[in-house]
Amino acid sequence: MKKSRMFCIRILIVVLVLFPAIPVRGADPIRIGVALGLTGKYSPIGQMQRDAYILWEDHVNAEGGLLGRPVEMLILDDRSDKATAVRQYQRLMDEEKVDMVFGPYSSELTDAILKITAEHNYPLLACGAASETLWQQGYTNIFGVYTPAGRYTLGFLEMLTVSGVDKLAIVSADDAFSRSIAEGARKWADRFDRKIQFTKVFEKGRKDLDDIAKQAMDSGAQVLLMAGHFDEAVNMKNALLRTGWNPKAYYASVGPALDKYLDAVGTEAQGTFSSSQWEYHPSLPYPGAKMFYESFVEKFGFTPSYQATTAYACGIILGKAIDRAGSLNRGKVGEMLSTMDTMSPLGRYGVDHSGMQYRQFSLIVQWQDGKKEIVWPKELRTADPLFQ
Repeated sequence: MKKSRMFCIRILIVVLVLFPAIPVRGADPIRIGVALGLTGKYSPIGQMQRDAYILWEDHVNAEGGLLGRPVEMLILDDRSDKATAVRQYQRLMDEEKVDMVFGPYSSELTDAILKITAEHNYPLLACGAASETLWQQGYTNIFGVYTPAGRYTLGFLEMLTVSGVDKLAIVSADDAFSRSIAEGARKWADRFDRKIQFTKVFEKGRKDLDDIAKQAMDSGAQVLLMAGHFDEAVNMKNALLRTGWNPKAYYASVGPALDKYLDAVGTEAQGTFSSSQWEYHPSLPYPGAKMFYESFVEKFGFTPSYQATTAYACGIILGKAIDRAGSLNRGKVGEMLSTMDTMSPLGRYGVDHSGMQYRQFSLIVQWQDGKKEIVWPKELRTADPLFQ
């Protein structure tokens, strides 16, 4: 009898050692909700982020879940629309009663839901937003993951200074994120002693930008900096082609960081600069980056954008905050998010007193011969920058 008991104990020890993270069967899942632009203007990015959340759900559950419970993602379509996003988050919190939420894609949609997430006391990882205005409204429940938009162009302007190019045109769509990029670009241009020849803000959704491209060209600018999202990047590139202006450098935010940009403009992508929060290469020093990249490609058949990596990283960051809090108490999880200094496949996470990210930095990439190359910072460079 004694030998039998000892044998059973040994078996139990072996099971616990070999399979320590198996979730308890029948345990209620931890439900995490998010609304993304699965349709509408943000759909290329929304669909990327959806895939990344699904992959994180697979991985975290394979490792035993959180707090000994499986994780279940609930992903809704906000149609890239502010009013729909508000309704979807109200549904997630009031009807679905999810345990936690991730923020939607874009600063404008994140801004739209901030009030209701604060009222419901949900900590909000801003997994798709970077406009500094989000952290200037007094909310204490929002935590940034991206480099703030005002710092997106820092590396690009530094490279211009080294190259000797000094005359810029800065064009922006009329939304909070794009305006933040443009305002930051003006600030950094002044610090680097670059000359701004022309500025213009245009209505969000406008497709024909030919007249703006011509005005920028006529101003004597050598470089065009386009602050916007995917559509603006493509529309301005097409406007440059139609007006016949070939500036020494064309920079556009968001759009050229996606592989879809090459599909949209073909060989005309050559030379386009952009900011990217993340690009994979074998020497990337971030924990889990290689595993995430290879798993994503294997599961979905294409390379992840930095927005996808951000979504996956948000899962890891929130998971660490929950584990450190030791519970799903939203106040405690929010406290962990406000004080943590940690790493993810995206890079370093750490926020200031307002909740705005200040430890992560943006890469500058450029399309060269059908590939995105990292051209800044020099330490991670995969190719030298090319100017016309």
